[in-house]
Amino acid sequence: MGAEAVTHHPAVLLVPFPAQGHVTPMLQLARALAAHGVAATVAVPDFIHRRISGGGCAGAGVALASIPSGIEDGSGPDATPGFAAIVHAMEHHMPAHLERMLAGPPPSRRGPAVACVVVDVLASWAVPVAARCGVPAAGFWPAMLASYRVVAAIPELIERGLVSESGTPISSSESTDGDAMIRGLKILPAQVELGAGELPWLVGDPATQRSRFAFWLQTLHRARGFRWVLVNSFPGEAGADDVVSRLAWQGPQVLPVGPALLPGGLGGAAAERTKQQPPPCCGNNNDDDKNPSMWSADSTCISWLDAQRAGSVVYVSFGSWVGSIGPDKVRELALGLEATGRPFLWALKRDPSWRAGLPEGFADRAAAGGRGKVVDWAPQEDVLRHAAVGCYLTHCGWNSTLEAVRHGVRLLCYPVSGDQFINCAYITGPWGIGLRLAAGVTRGDVRDGIGRVMDEGGEGRRLREKVRALRERVVAAEARRAADRSVGSFVDEIRRESHPLLMQIYSVL
Repeated sequence: MGAEAVTHHPAVLLVPFPAQGHVTPMLQLARALAAHGVAATVAVPDFIHRRISGGGCAGAGVALASIPSGIEDGSGPDATPGFAAIVHAMEHHMPAHLERMLAGPPPSRRGPAVACVVVDVLASWAVPVAARCGVPAAGFWPAMLASYRVVAAIPELIERGLVSESGTPISSSESTDGDAMIRGLKILPAQVELGAGELPWLVGDPATQRSRFAFWLQTLHRARGFRWVLVNSFPGEAGADDVVSRLAWQGPQVLPVGPALLPGGLGGAAAERTKQQPPPCCGNNNDDDKNPSMWSADSTCISWLDAQRAGSVVYVSFGSWVGSIGPDKVRELALGLEATGRPFLWALKRDPSWRAGLPEGFADRAAAGGRGKVVDWAPQEDVLRHAAVGCYLTHCGWNSTLEAVRHGVRLLCYPVSGDQFINCAYITGPWGIGLRLAAGVTRGDVRDGIGRVMDEGGEGRRLREKVRALRERVVAAEARRAADRSVGSFVDEIRRESHPLLMQIYSVL
């Protein structure tokens, strides 16, 4: 009897939080699991399924399933529901549909019942559903391990009187500084600076902050049910090994898997930065190595970049999830870009709230001079891969940060909300691969910041060397093998729990 005769292919259902920055890494995780023989299905709300289900973007061995959300289509092709609408759908409409999926055969497949549900930590609504169905749940944290550690410390912060029941930092006679508070708990390395107003749950006005903090408290309560937490982290994330060891005794097993989610497989090397890339796949039409997008990217970006000098272009994007940075800052940013005299590519949603403050005729002036290009959405991976890009002015979203590191692009940081402040603190601190703009950004700040990052002298050269060194750590074959071992270990545990007798037979063959 051969080992092949008893090989067991467990079915795993993956449930992301319904936002671009969460769906993308969850699909990448599903591909990594499929490479280990898992029958992986990613279950997304219907309004996301409609955007990404075409063209085989899920990847080989991965299926997509749609969960009715009760959310009506938006007013335009790029319209997305707000956070409150998404939370209402997750808590009140989607659980019954997920329960039917778990009670029946695997969605879109013929095969064994679901052996495990992998749940985005922010989609914790699926945890009690899995428990009711008797299916073990694993968590997936699509961001830095450091930001997971800060969020996981919320109960301790409340217990020690450092934050209120609504998440607001509490002043003390010793310190009113959030950085000192975090350092005192030894949550992050000493060289990481995080202000009191930069904790990841402090989003929006006070009412919004209270609502978001309640969401996090509920999430942490449900996360107690996780057996494992897979984290989109990489070896060498400052303090990561220490954090893993300190988290291990607190509950779920923490498995860093970030490098295993990168395109290119275990043999992939650092991505070469070239011109004349093939036309990018946009909207629904994605291949296995491309991240699926819920928006249609402008296919003219690459040909425009081909006409620019190597390392000369400033790429600007603030992601897809956070709101506009505000009309005053948009105006200062635009005028600062003009003042640099450098070519720029700016991905800026064609939405009144995002483009408010843009100087009249700005985009036309830039285009007419051949020096600038403003688009609704850019094929970001292809843009960052392009040799013409010398600087990325970014909000510091985790996916964007990883993409920049993978392609060796220096960063100018303007974090807006959530975990972006923690990411920025690492970018400008331990990693040393970027600089940060002041919160009250002016056109002069933008001009000077871009000049410093793109200076081929001392500071710019130092940033370039640092990002190249970090890129080698993240994409090196050794890092990928270690992450792949973590994925394999997780799959082996699922196999053992779902088919213990077969695994006993397998172990003696």
